[in-house]
Amino acid sequence: MVNFESLYKDLIANDFEPWQEILPAQISRIFKQREHGKQKEWQTILGNLPSLKASEVDFNKDTVRIGLPQDCTSIEQLQLEATLQQLHPWRKGPYELFGVQIDTEWHSDWKWQRIQPHIAALKNRSVLDVGCGNGYHMWRMLGEGARLVIGADPSQFFLIQFHTIKHFVSLYDQTQNLPLHIVPFKSEELPAFTRTYKGLGFDTVFSMGVLYHRLSPIDHLKELKSFIRSGGELVLETLIIEGDDANVLIPEDRYAKMRNVWFIPTSALLIRMLERVGFINVRIVDINRTHIEEQRSTAWMTFESLADFLDPNNPNKTIEGYPAPTRAVVVCNIA
Repeated sequence: MVNFESLYKDLIANDFEPWQEILPAQISRIFKQREHGKQKEWQTILGNLPSLKASEVDFNKDTVRIGLPQDCTSIEQLQLEATLQQLHPWRKGPYELFGVQIDTEWHSDWKWQRIQPHIAALKNRSVLDVGCGNGYHMWRMLGEGARLVIGADPSQFFLIQFHTIKHFVSLYDQTQNLPLHIVPFKSEELPAFTRTYKGLGFDTVFSMGVLYHRLSPIDHLKELKSFIRSGGELVLETLIIEGDDANVLIPEDRYAKMRNVWFIPTSALLIRMLERVGFINVRIVDINRTHIEEQRSTAWMTFESLADFLDPNNPNKTIEGYPAPTRAVVVCNIA
């Protein structure tokens, strides 16, 4: 199992003792309840990662980069690439490790470019990233100067990918603390602050690509609100449909071949929902149609991707006939 001791120390150091008191037992229970068939295989990969020491790291460029090609031999580079390919598919990125380019399914850097100009500066802020995947955006948040970044994602596979990247970053400077962690939870499993611990919470909470997967979107918005301190900020990215009215698309079965898409509102309805839950200063800062160049199959994610989910005769429609994916970014606060 991944070691979470550094997470617990960072929680205490950042005045999140209530979470530190709860999480160890909860994490242990999650791993027992959701033991994955490939867990031992993944742990073996993680345990056998080479001790390559990077001469530099960079979290402020579109490609999260650890090390340079000259930091290892050509044989070591080939071995590293083979090891990283064992963790296929790589969905969120891109990354570069010692010259090995991980061309991920998603150009997650494009999403960050759309979001970053509109959010509060992250320097010295505590951040929670709900539905963080393998943690690409978390590295970008750390690059922006966040003092603590915690991601939540139920996928143990993404957790292993994250710790693979973190392994090499940790070797770069073993004296430097990396206040960056993922817990294997769904958002509804995270302990809330405001229901129990008044005055505690994160400065900024991100929820990107989660809302439409929730059976009860209002409950998800309430959960997010419960994680944010007074005066803090929510950054929400989700699918929307066009229209000025408070309408919603509930797919009959699948949306873009996904069974777990339940609720796609108009931007007007999304704003109304956030305001009804109690968020203030609600504003849509970006609306973007997802392009097949942003989400696509690559050598690092060889399965179907967006081009396979759209109507081959009309790219404005999904293969089921619904409007093609359009995403909105909303930024708001709590009082």
